[in-house]
Amino acid sequence: MPLIELAIGSQWSAETDWNKISENSAIAALSVSQFEQLLSQKPPAEISIKMSDDAEVQQLNEAYRGKNKPTNVLSFPLVKSDLLESLSDCHDGEILLGDIILAKTTCQEEAEEKKISLESHVAHLVIHGTLHLLGYDHQDEAEALHMEGLEVKALQTLGIANPYLDDSVKR
Repeated sequence: MPLIELAIGSQWSAETDWNKISENSAIAALSVSQFEQLLSQKPPAEISIKMSDDAEVQQLNEAYRGKNKPTNVLSFPLVKSDLLESLSDCHDGEILLGDIILAKTTCQEEAEEKKISLESHVAHLVIHGTLHLLGYDHQDEAEALHMEGLEVKALQTLGIANPYLDDSVKR
């Protein structure tokens, strides 16, 4: 089972179990990926998730992607995807797959626009971010369709509807 290190900013509701949502979402993403073996591996694979604000995400988005605007989620993989298969042979301690950061206001606005709960949207974004940490991407149509299919499958395991049924969803 992956170990989730979660940092939650003060603007995120303390009444919501973000740790459970994040962990279940990461497990769902790993379960549908070609790297499912990371779930049972010893030492465990670790994912760091920070639930932050739009200002911090905007700064990171500009610094790392050259886009001076906030976005819902950013992922920073720490293991090259071609090395993920060999991680099952690693006995040197925990393996940090990477970092995921979410922007509160952007996430909230998108959830409201889609008429879904913030919790469901965050679950989707953690799945999306985890898949990026595993080397999946959406740079072209074929990659996007494959990644979306994995997201939908992972969301189904959590009882969350397909977010791509609405054609206005942006990749």
